[in-house]
Amino acid sequence: MKVLYIGGTGEISYECVRRSAELGQEVSVFNRGRHDEPLPAGVRQITGDLADDAAYGRLGAEGFDAVCQFLAYKRETVERDVRVFGGRCGQYVFISSASAYQKPPPTVVVTEQTPLANPYWPYSQAKAEMERYLLEQHAAGAIRVTIVRPSHTHRTRFPGGIARGDDWAWRMLNGRPVIVHGDGQSLWTITHSRDFAGAFCRLLGEPRALGEAFHITRHMQSYAWDDIYRAMGAALGVEPRLSHVPVGQLLDWNGRWAGPLLGDKAWSVKFDNTKVRSVVGEWVCEVSLAEAMAGAAADYSERRAEDHRPDPAVHERLDRIAAENS
Repeated sequence: MKVLYIGGTGEISYECVRRSAELGQEVSVFNRGRHDEPLPAGVRQITGDLADDAAYGRLGAEGFDAVCQFLAYKRETVERDVRVFGGRCGQYVFISSASAYQKPPPTVVVTEQTPLANPYWPYSQAKAEMERYLLEQHAAGAIRVTIVRPSHTHRTRFPGGIARGDDWAWRMLNGRPVIVHGDGQSLWTITHSRDFAGAFCRLLGEPRALGEAFHITRHMQSYAWDDIYRAMGAALGVEPRLSHVPVGQLLDWNGRWAGPLLGDKAWSVKFDNTKVRSVVGEWVCEVSLAEAMAGAAADYSERRAEDHRPDPAVHERLDRIAAENS
């Protein structure tokens, strides 16, 4: 099976490329060729820019069995994909987002039947709009579509939110308080990309996946935010100072935080993965929270001396927020 990854070296997609290669799929990746880690053995690099319509258009002629689109954030991108790949690939897999589900969630348990209605985050709204367009195109026979919705999936990076994961790591290591929204007890699902890839790659070439949407996350397992940050601190060898701040107060500081908070991380959720299991077979997430955080800590230790330059303005504001709630 010939598989094209648009992207292929990101936090989620790299493990999918690796797993596809392990399964014996003939894998190509299209990106700018700028990545720190080598591609897995046998994977073909197609170097190009998404903005180059001519180079991108040539991909359609290769007749891929599956095209996995990891870099679509606006409707124009998927409209072009329908023109390029419509009728010329066996399956087009669009990477959406579980953040597109209704907020506030109607129930703690989220299934694929949960409506897509996020009034807080333009990112999630755009993903939902692209889903609707692509499923319309599928129904019209223009292109065979599968939708996949990850939720907070990571490989080498710590969880972020109102600040980047690197910022939280730096603050923990320097004894500065880490801002936790609410009381720190809301439940959140974090999935390692290695586990995500185990289900994702088994959807490729699967006729039962066509015209369907699936989320791929930990099945019915979530962690309190306090526990997530404590696991992060343990991986870094420190006890984090947690500062709990009401969500409304955080939004008074920065209204743009409504997206990642009210549009995503502030609500307790668990994801029921029965639907994807019914297609790919038995599948479980094997990477523990401690193992995932240890991997991120190792990567941070390698990168921080060269890459991480704390922004004084960011950390001054976080310090002021914590001081207000001390």
